[in-house]
Amino acid sequence: MMRPAAEVMVYLCVSPVDMRKQATGLALLIEQSLGRSVFEPALYVFSNRRKDRVRIVYWERNGLCLWRKRGEKAQCVSPRTPWGATVRMSGRELNAVLDGFDVWSRGHRTLEVRRVG
Repeated sequence: MMRPAAEVMVYLCVSPVDMRKQATGLALLIEQSLGRSVFEPALYVFSNRRKDRVRIVYWERNGLCLWRKRGEKAQCVSPRTPWGATVRMSGRELNAVLDGFDVWSRGHRTLEVRRVG
């Protein structure tokens, strides 16, 4: 399974994207909507409205690469930012998001202990 290095730069598109788009269609979104160059050494992450599918586009030496993931039960957690925004994150944070963790919440959940034994 592909896992990006911790130091790689990742750009997460918060707006939902039509998952029928392939690598070239997403590359156009990267350049026109996000205002970035697809040739930069970075990963560009897109998800659908239900947040159960993720596509990652990146340029590798001589061509575009498209990586897809479909979540069976867990959903990809996205930050609470306005639509159209792009969130910058690290490869370590992307790995956590792909594993289903919420890297944008602050603090821990409250632990409610009802019984000890």
